[in-house]
Amino acid sequence: MSKSPFLDMVSKAIRVRHYSIRTERSYLYWIKYFINFNSKKHPKDMGGEEVAAFLSFLASEKNVAAATQNQALNALVFMYTHVLDQPIGEMKGVVRAKKPKRLPVVLSISEVKSLLEKIDGGATRM
Repeated sequence: MSKSPFLDMVSKAIRVRHYSIRTERSYLYWIKYFINFNSKKHPKDMGGEEVAAFLSFLASEKNVAAATQNQALNALVFMYTHVLDQPIGEMKGVVRAKKPKRLPVVLSISEVKSLLEKIDGGATRM
């Protein structure tokens, strides 16, 4: 357990719900980061404005991936919902991390021909 009674409460809430140990570690990491980001202010004294600022910081300053930002959000939602039993409040103006565009990989005719030649039976005429 941690040195913080609050983080111990978070751990217990996670374990009661049978989350994986990796989820527990991840959620504790993001909750600690959030608290430290807000000058060690207790989460019960914060709300949507601080959460929005933290998530925007992750996206704009730390350039985290969208999935990482979502994981941080999930940790904070869990904390407010299951540990503090209070609503986060409205999160206005959150800068969302961008998902990278994935370009499809298209093989040239000669690459397809080469691939087919290596497959059992050889290539048919193209």
